[in-house]
Amino acid sequence: MFIFIIFTPEFNAMSKLLKSQIKRDALVKATINLVNNNGFHAAPMSKIAKMANVSPATIYLYFESKQDLINQVYIEVKAAFTNYAFETYSPDLCVATGFEIVWKRIADFKLKETDEALFLCQCDHSPMIDETSRQKGLKHLQPLLDLWQRGKDKGIIKDLSPFLLYAYTISPLSFLMTMQQRGIFQLNEDHIEEAFQAAWNSIKV
Repeated sequence: MFIFIIFTPEFNAMSKLLKSQIKRDALVKATINLVNNNGFHAAPMSKIAKMANVSPATIYLYFESKQDLINQVYIEVKAAFTNYAFETYSPDLCVATGFEIVWKRIADFKLKETDEALFLCQCDHSPMIDETSRQKGLKHLQPLLDLWQRGKDKGIIKDLSPFLLYAYTISPLSFLMTMQQRGIFQLNEDHIEEAFQAAWNSIKV
């Protein structure tokens, strides 16, 4: 029995698109890996290309420069992070319940998707990310900002800057993630609950 496969123009175009996406995904993954292990300045385009198993010239088919590469990867990872964080959240929920759902989803992401979480943590403290990209990343957090504002309007949450609210509640998760990665402290469900209560108590009125 013979099977004939006809490679139509549509099939060829789809195949090229898939191969292109695979190469781009490999570049994104290599960027995250190198930045996490070596820092931004020790992750040149040549090393990124080598790790992604593509030629250095291939990078410029997808990204204009290293700055553009880092910014785009930052925005994509930030989007994946916030999509996960707000997947089960609804603005119809009461402030306390809504915050608990979002906070615990963020904790789950940071402790399970450690490579992406560590990359975001590095980006948050690096001048490599330009202001335009930071603002785009901030927009992905809008549901949380809206929740906090609703809580402040109702007198449930302290009238603090969103930056302070983030510093009190979300930033400590990065520290816990780092300690777990180093094997210094192993988080369990009780720790997560205690950390959430500490976060909520720090901002509630």
